[in-house]
Amino acid sequence: MNTEIIDLRSDTITRPTDAMRQAMAQAPVGDDVFAEDPTVNLLQRRVAELLGKPAALYVPSGVMSNQLAIKAHTQPGDEVIVEKDSHIFNYETAAPSILSSVQLHVLSGQHGILRAEQLAPAVRPFEYYMPRTALVCLENTHNRAGGTIYPIEEIRRIRDFAKALGIRLHLDGARLWNASVATGIAPREYAECFDTVSVCFSKGLGAPVGSALVGTEELIQRARRFRKILGGGMRQAGIIAAGALYALEHHIDRLKEDHEKARLFAERVANNPVLGIDLKNVQTNIVVIDIAQTGKSTGELLDLLRANNVLLTDANYTSLRAVTHLDVTTEQVVRAAEIVANSIRS
Repeated sequence: MNTEIIDLRSDTITRPTDAMRQAMAQAPVGDDVFAEDPTVNLLQRRVAELLGKPAALYVPSGVMSNQLAIKAHTQPGDEVIVEKDSHIFNYETAAPSILSSVQLHVLSGQHGILRAEQLAPAVRPFEYYMPRTALVCLENTHNRAGGTIYPIEEIRRIRDFAKALGIRLHLDGARLWNASVATGIAPREYAECFDTVSVCFSKGLGAPVGSALVGTEELIQRARRFRKILGGGMRQAGIIAAGALYALEHHIDRLKEDHEKARLFAERVANNPVLGIDLKNVQTNIVVIDIAQTGKSTGELLDLLRANNVLLTDANYTSLRAVTHLDVTTEQVVRAAEIVANSIRS
């Protein structure tokens, strides 16, 4: 009897490879609060270069990176436009209201994608008794929509609209690396449309800790101060930054393997007629499975799959989510797909 657990809950569960651990163990370190950690400084320069921005800041998490961007771009009482299924709105614990005293204006996108035409009615008139529309946040790839890629043509249209009105643009690019590998569009080509970009190292790239925020020198210095206020100032952080550096050098190109695994998983699970998968939206390493026709709750099905040694998460009230990553083999993905397809019935 096979009792191996196949964990497809997230690409955040990846563990450092042996080579990454060696790079981390050998990393030169200093005190990053004094900006004296050579490995952190090297990582920040490398990320800024990859994204074509003047400066970068290494932070403990993607949530902190997004929230630093919001805080650096806004004043209390401002308004920020986001998509209704965005990570910032759903999974960051109401942080914009708590940390920056701003409110979110939520718009419904199609598979997580907002169109430029949707923004004009959402922008507040310039009246003293209304909040100021200060920032628009996009997400690429879009997690809750199933790893969908934001079309760069639409990003450019939104950029032009926002720029004309003096509204800042931030990208939650936690999985921007996946979008770049899937499309062949360089990360800096996406990033040039935004004032700030957040990227993550601890998801598909497989590093243990960290994200980075990129932008102008002035904005990054402002974000550094806020990072300290929020308790994100780290000391000999080069040990973990070395994992991120290793991931940038060795783990970006291999993301295409995760995309292939996700496609394989989706095609096999789609053979079950009560499980809904929109194959055209399986664009990177995330698969969303609609379970509405099963008549069962997400909790029931997650427990059923766990009993069969497959771990997924819920994407929303009527969907499950599977995420492929470097710690699962093609064979494991095929076996997990067979278990999902064969064990769930209406």
